[in-house]
Parts: sequence; structure tokens; C-alpha cells
Amino acid sequence: MRASRLTQCLVMLAMVAPASIAWAVSEFKAIGPGPAILFDTPSIKGRKLFAAPAGMPVEVIINNGDWSRVRDASGDLAWVENKSLSSKRMLVVESQQALIRSAADDNAPVVFTAAKGVLLELAEPVASSWVKVRHRDGETGYAKASDVWGE
Repeated sequence: MRASRLTQCLVMLAMVAPASIAWAVSEFKAIGPGPAILFDTPSIKGRKLFAAPAGMPVEVIINNGDWSRVRDASGDLAWVENKSLSSKRMLVVESQQALIRSAADDNAPVVFTAAKGVLLELAEPVASSWVKVRHRDGETGYAKASDVWGE
């Protein structure tokens, strides 16, 4: 009986909820095309937490109108204006050194290495425990998904 009443209330709330309500989305985007200021609240009057460089991958947790609550690779949460986000998918190397190989195989030749903190573009959608990446110099290859963050 209580569950039914709760369900009815939730359905009614969903029908009358305003469009400006915050929605959880959990998707990855990047800061860009330029750097962005991240705030503690969804307002330019909020406290500035830090400046995020262009290309920094973030996970969008909540979208609230013109603002998004994002999580960075270290797990910190902040608010950023949506106009400061790009749909370009970027990854950051989290391991000490990622070996980027010519194929999604531990035995494939190493094309290049990327040190911790290096930004790589996601070249193709993630399909396995390997991700196809592109370095800003144009080189492409496969990194282990466990070596990068932002996928």
C-alpha cells in the first residue's frame, strides 16, 4: 500500500517538475576550446576553485541549465558553465607511463609512450579493455583502458 502511494507521488512529481530541474547524466566531455574556471556553486558569483586547462577530461554528473557538475580524474567535484565544455572526447594518462601499441594486443609493437598526465584524444568508441587514442602530434595507437581516465 505504501509503495503504491509512493509510486503515485513520484509519478505526479515527474509530471509537474519544471524543465530547469537538475538531471543526472554521467557522460564524459572535455574542457574546451579554451581553459575554464571551475566553481563551488553553479554561479559565476561562486568561489573559484581552479582553472581547468583546455582538453582536460571531465565526467558530467549533473546538468543544471547552463551549468554542469563535473568530476575530474582525481575525483574532485566542481561546477562549470556548459559553454566551457566540448563534446570532444579526451583521456588523461593515469599510470606512470602508458605504452601505446599498434594494435589492441600486449604483444603488438609500441608506437609511442605517454607519461602520467598526458592528454590523448579518444579516436574510436571504447569497445574492449583497449582504447584507440590519438596524440596531439598525430600518432595513433591503442592504450590499455586501465592506463587512462575519461572513457
